[in-house]
Amino acid sequence: MTILVGYVPSPEGEAALRAGIDEARRRAEKLLVVNTTRGEAYADPRFAQEPDLTHVREDLAALGVAFDVRQVVGARDAAEEIIDLAETMGASLVVIGLRRRSAVGKLIMGSAAQQILLGVGCPVLAVKAEG
Repeated sequence: MTILVGYVPSPEGEAALRAGIDEARRRAEKLLVVNTTRGEAYADPRFAQEPDLTHVREDLAALGVAFDVRQVVGARDAAEEIIDLAETMGASLVVIGLRRRSAVGKLIMGSAAQQILLGVGCPVLAVKAEG
């Protein structure tokens, strides 16, 4: 089985990565780290640059965790990509980072985390960054 981590280069993404590593070690499962953006959004701060991905790969290799890192550029939003990958890969767990938002912001803008929580068929671990 595989644990899928939705990764963005932010404190929330790092928290999700750390939680995913802990779960992968505890369950003796492979870790799939996914960073995604729409094709027109290369300026998106959630789109990991090569130094960010190198950092992730080096950390995982040093920890001895079996892993794969994927960066998906597509027409769909991040939540849809993660839901689809979780199903395709038969993920046993999806780990996502949550950022602090107001209730009004969530109501008006919606939430990728909310889409993932409702759309994924496996358990979801949602974590917040310290601080």
